[in-house]
Amino acid sequence: MGATDDRLKGKVCIVTGSSSGIGRAISLAYARQGGLLVCSDLQPEARVDVSTEREANTDSLIVQTGGRAVFVRADVRSAVDMEALVQKAVEEYGRLDVFVNNAGVSLEAGRPLVRIHETSEEVFDTTMAINTKSVFLGCKYATAQMLKQDLLPSGDRGWIVNMCSIYGLTGGYCMPAYNASKGAVALLTKQVALDYAASRIHCSAICPGYTDTAIFVNTVKSANRERLEGNHPLGIGKPSDIVGAALFLVSDEARWVTGTLLNVDGGWLAGKK
Repeated sequence: MGATDDRLKGKVCIVTGSSSGIGRAISLAYARQGGLLVCSDLQPEARVDVSTEREANTDSLIVQTGGRAVFVRADVRSAVDMEALVQKAVEEYGRLDVFVNNAGVSLEAGRPLVRIHETSEEVFDTTMAINTKSVFLGCKYATAQMLKQDLLPSGDRGWIVNMCSIYGLTGGYCMPAYNASKGAVALLTKQVALDYAASRIHCSAICPGYTDTAIFVNTVKSANRERLEGNHPLGIGKPSDIVGAALFLVSDEARWVTGTLLNVDGGWLAGKK
């Protein structure tokens, strides 16, 4: 599985949206660092055929390279599925230490630009269900399980990482559903951090800029990509660029970190007022 320093040795980690893109990169990185993985998505295969994802499914690749992982199908919009996902982690490994709410969609990406009066109720409801309700459910069932558990040697009970976006922190043209969903994730993260700090459950969020995921590659036209590239002083990112933040936020080094909205955006927000 490559180099490891066992930063997450023995920690039980759930990652939603694990089959592709950022979720896949995080799952593989956690396993390399000794994490015990529960990979979750609608199906184990990558949704879009991307060159970096033509290998084995995420959970299979972890097992093939010496780690431990299982796959659990879950619809992140379903309370029944999300509760069962947490229970599967407990059945498999005995506890839950890390929950990454990564699954998400951008239904407006690659479509004609629309303002709110042109946005359908279906697009808004679906976006909020997958991007925001899923985070509510993940936090709900993860915290419920973590509260039952004894403190770890570090003095902590658990870590939650929510995948937010630069558009959870600033406006963006013609994406009313997506921006609203990610803005809600940003404040929900802070709420959970405040409510569970005394229980030693950490909750923070990562706010990525544009990254070369399957969805981005297949929906953004070349001319628009050039414009977006110019908005990132360090260029468009890769899923692997998110991994360092995702590792830090669930490691013992982050014992004094919670409620943080961590920009990993190639400098996109540096020039925003």
